Amino acid sequence: MSILEKVNQPQDLKALTVEELRVLSQEIRELTIHKVNVTGGHLAPNLGFVEATVAMHYVFNSPQDKMVYDVSHQSYTHKILTGRKENFLNPAKYQAISGYTNPKESAHDCFFVGHTSTAASLAVGLAKARDLQGQKHNVIAVVGDGSLSGGEAFEGLDNAAELNSNIIIVVNDNDMCIAPNSGGLYRNLALLRQTKGAAPCNFFKSLGLDYVYLDEGHNMDLLIKVFQQVKDSPRPVVVHIRTIKGKGCPVAQQDPESFHFIAPGQVTNKAPQPEAESYASLTVDYLLEKRRQDPRVITITPATPGAYGLTPQVRAQLGEGFSDVGIAEEHAVAYASALAAGGAKPVLQILSSFVQRTYDQLSQDWALNNNPAVLLVHWGGISGGDATHLGCFDIPLISNIPNIVYLAPTGKKEYLAMLDWALKQNTHPVAIRVPFGPVADNGAQPQADYTPLNKFQVISRGSEVAVLGLGNFLRLGQEVCAQLQKEAGIKATLINPRYASGLDEQLLEELKDEHRLVLTLEDGCVNGGFGEKVASFYGASSMRVLNFGARKEFTDRVALDKLYERFHLTKELICQDALACLKAIR
Repeated sequence: MSILEKVNQPQDLKALTVEELRVLSQEIRELTIHKVNVTGGHLAPNLGFVEATVAMHYVFNSPQDKMVYDVSHQSYTHKILTGRKENFLNPAKYQAISGYTNPKESAHDCFFVGHTSTAASLAVGLAKARDLQGQKHNVIAVVGDGSLSGGEAFEGLDNAAELNSNIIIVVNDNDMCIAPNSGGLYRNLALLRQTKGAAPCNFFKSLGLDYVYLDEGHNMDLLIKVFQQVKDSPRPVVVHIRTIKGKGCPVAQQDPESFHFIAPGQVTNKAPQPEAESYASLTVDYLLEKRRQDPRVITITPATPGAYGLTPQVRAQLGEGFSDVGIAEEHAVAYASALAAGGAKPVLQILSSFVQRTYDQLSQDWALNNNPAVLLVHWGGISGGDATHLGCFDIPLISNIPNIVYLAPTGKKEYLAMLDWALKQNTHPVAIRVPFGPVADNGAQPQADYTPLNKFQVISRGSEVAVLGLGNFLRLGQEVCAQLQKEAGIKATLINPRYASGLDEQLLEELKDEHRLVLTLEDGCVNGGFGEKVASFYGASSMRVLNFGARKEFTDRVALDKLYERFHLTKELICQDALACLKAIR
């Protein structure tokens, strides 16, 4: 009988010996490797925090004691120990749980968490709420060393010192972010590791936090001893433990960056598959060439270079033309803006779901100053992803900030033309929504100059109905036009808007002459998005407008075809709605 069979809830751990806890940790590690190799997911972060999680649950009393996981990339062991091991043992149940903490799944999960640097702030709030109500329990925040580069992590730690009551901040230090750590703070963490926590220069102590260091972060005896030492601490305390990212999986330990998040089969598939052309590879090739031509060109990433094809080899080729600022999206935007103001040619790349962290900097540091930096927004679009990583909110967020030109290319040629224009021009802050999905083209030859702004491209002229397919959804627009022709003999006008941030008012006015209905299609949230701008333009006129896109909601791992059905984003449903509208206004 395996030890794991005996453990269904955290309290079951308390009946085990320390040796059994060690065996349990190995069983969990092997189970995690197997499951993640089948489904994909965050592998290396979870493997590095197995023993620490087991020890935490052995010493503390969850859910009475509150555990908050930063990002929750490292929460798989926590899930296994808190009633969800069947979701790791039974393939039929693999997909029933999120890859992140989720209060809907378990009382042991305090928050939906999928973005980094949040745990200290959230834990401070829980601790303060406890104190206000005169309650007595431990609050534990689990923070990865990579997360410390985020501004909110500092703010949370800084405020934690003001509590003067129980809060335990476990710093899981594996000397890695997603990619290698970046920032001056990590020199101090390195010094603390080298001196076994004894160096007088100590970032955590400088904030007024008590401090305990553990060099052997996989030693069960020592982990238990340290957690027992800080349990019920009357003061804020940091437990700084040194761990190994990818522990127990040789390929993940050797290459923790590549194995931070893996696709199915990546552990066992020893022969790397050749990568097809992608928008990331196109961007890499473009930037390498531009960097060779112009030393002012620099690309910036906030801790996720691999998402954009910026492998260690590419980063080496870019040299000083590459800057990873760590998990610091806010700084990244201000940094890019100032680079542009200083005469450099910055290209900042961020995933759509992380752009929302930068609103103030987009508005104040970049747009208000009107600096001609370039922002590439990747993975923008409706998806079946986790609620914490949705890419459908960037259009409303970015397109409504003054001065920013937000371009939405439809394919390869247009994307590269827009990127080239954005980098050459010196008049506007320019964001580009990088097409999401396989590399494609609409067949039209793109223009080289996107000034004057907000001029839409008419792909084909018709009458009665005009279809505006923004960015990724121009292809859907083509399908809708064909469906209208097939079902009702209507030759619709197809338009590529190109600009998510502005309207071609002259063209929209002209459409009134021979059209009664305008359909807007956008691969994102309708509320506050592109289509609503069109609907607002027509206002009280006789032109009817139907907006198609995502609703304003947090979807969570809903299959894309189901979302398209729900949002009426199929050619059949759009055509059905359009014909019903035309019938109603006759």
